[in-house]
Amino acid sequence: MNNVTLLRHFRNKTTGCVMDWDGVTCWPAASAGETISVQCPQLPLLTQNPTGEQYKVLISRVCTVDGWSEPSLPYYKACYHDDDDPDEEMRKQKNYFDTVRLLYSVGYGLSLATLLVALLIFCTFRKLHCTRNHIHLNLFVTFMLRSLAVFIKDAVLFADHSLDHCTMSTAQCKAAVTFFHFCVLSNFSWLLVEALYLQSLLLFPFTRTRTFCWIYATVGWGAPTVITVIWALMKKEMDDEACWDDLESRLWWIIKTPILLSIFINFLIFVNISRTIVQKTKATHRHQTDTQLYRTLLHSTLVLIPLFGLHYVVFAMFPEHVSVGPRLYLELVLGSFQGFIVAVMYCFLNGEVSHVLNLNVFISAFHKITSMNRQKVICFFFLSGPK
Repeated sequence: MNNVTLLRHFRNKTTGCVMDWDGVTCWPAASAGETISVQCPQLPLLTQNPTGEQYKVLISRVCTVDGWSEPSLPYYKACYHDDDDPDEEMRKQKNYFDTVRLLYSVGYGLSLATLLVALLIFCTFRKLHCTRNHIHLNLFVTFMLRSLAVFIKDAVLFADHSLDHCTMSTAQCKAAVTFFHFCVLSNFSWLLVEALYLQSLLLFPFTRTRTFCWIYATVGWGAPTVITVIWALMKKEMDDEACWDDLESRLWWIIKTPILLSIFINFLIFVNISRTIVQKTKATHRHQTDTQLYRTLLHSTLVLIPLFGLHYVVFAMFPEHVSVGPRLYLELVLGSFQGFIVAVMYCFLNGEVSHVLNLNVFISAFHKITSMNRQKVICFFFLSGPK
């Protein structure tokens, strides 16, 4: 997600005045004599009116034979309640998006480093190889791919600030956006697999979980691959414009629908698992006080939130241009740290992992001590032997 795609509300045309990016809004191509009107862009820094809503004044431009006319109203007059310097407001908006980008870059970088360590731990120790940890392992990989995809997409789209991102259309940027969508779909798919695995343990407690592995692999990797290929082929044939990052395109629903399904299925499973946890906790902790009981319930349910990606439920059904400011912080900034949180909770704070690591440290120390003692015995034998 980026500020350019959030501001793009119109599709390109091929006749008349060419598409124009004026630094705030993408003006679509138009025929000579045609008048195009847009509302104030939905940016989080726009000044609100006394009722708490952003100003909705129309700004118009006419396509003449000589090109685009000047806007009917300057942005700082049409969209702002005060008369602040428009250049200053533009700098504030740029600083805002630069801050958001810096925060999610730190989050994804931290997540990538933490997940890499967790991945090495799960792969190194054979005692940690089981169905549950294999699913965690695949989820860690998708978080790492998602972090890499964000860095690649930003490097391709924003490395050169002199480029016009509104009309930029290269094979590199299309490939970067396609790879990004695949990684996001894979990430949500394995979040769904985590939920399905826990649900299967409740429904089929005595069934060998390995029998479901092929289903999990199909959902986690197969479905995102097929969906991404279909989307890319349809984009190429029907909507081959810009960098394929138009969130207002109808083809965007090919990507968004599986993500929404994953989010809401996870939410339903979370509610069901939480209900089961409440019932079992009350049955097995009858002698606890209410405070201790609620603390146990809170801990048992909160650990599932990052694993199921439930924070995405908040804006799941809202259009992309609604509540841009909170959405950026929740989905980009907070979401960038999700991989870090999952790695810490399900690897570094995992009792099974801690036991294996402590046992391995003990064994290594034991071998080191016995090796040193063996060397001392051999040395003593030679020094005390017959002269």
